[in-house]
Amino acid sequence: MTVADESALVLFSGGQDSTVCLAWALERFARVETVGFDYGQRHKVELDCRAQVRARIAEAFPAWAERLGEDHTLDLGVLGALSDTALTRDAEIAMGAEGLPTTFVPGRNLVFLTFAAALAYRRGLRHLVGGMCETDYSGYPDCRDDTIKAMQVALNLGMQRNFVLHTPLMWIDKAATWVLAETLGGEALVDIVVEETHSCYRGDRDRRHAWGYGCGACPACELRARGYAAFVEGRRGEPA
Repeated sequence: MTVADESALVLFSGGQDSTVCLAWALERFARVETVGFDYGQRHKVELDCRAQVRARIAEAFPAWAERLGEDHTLDLGVLGALSDTALTRDAEIAMGAEGLPTTFVPGRNLVFLTFAAALAYRRGLRHLVGGMCETDYSGYPDCRDDTIKAMQVALNLGMQRNFVLHTPLMWIDKAATWVLAETLGGEALVDIVVEETHSCYRGDRDRRHAWGYGCGACPACELRARGYAAFVEGRRGEPA
């Protein structure tokens, strides 16, 4: 159901989670814009996927196409320059000494939300939508619900606005994210997620799996693959 006279900005990377969040927002808000961030990530190919995902969604869902507004890409190269991580360097993807994966980019979501809010302020957009999740994730502290709630308070105080931060995936796992895609857009949206989105940390778009493209071995691929397998089993009515 569309929220009358309300608008949203979706943090849209071109990946599975943010694509499902985009569909979730298009189902609810009268106007939806998207923003992506170029921070020197190894899997920069995700940015190349964004336009095709938007185009496929607009083509497959005319009602959503009428609500889909402008796309923005912000250059946050300084974040990558500051970060010595496996997402911004050609480094091993492993568990770090501090108990966090080497793919953790310190402050990434905090920076993303701050810049997204600044853009939303200028564009007159009240709702911010992100794919953060602490149910089925890599342990990133800036994906936790407490972090997002604290950011909402800080942004509203610091910008004197009444932003609402939405994280529709916060309490569901990857299998349920596939289910949500199917619920929102049926087989057409599931196909868009499989064929057009990108999750692989290594930026591999050469190898095609049932769940989409990727190296198949990095944590992002493994998580996506396990979720898809559970989703398929659930479709068959068998235990996941």
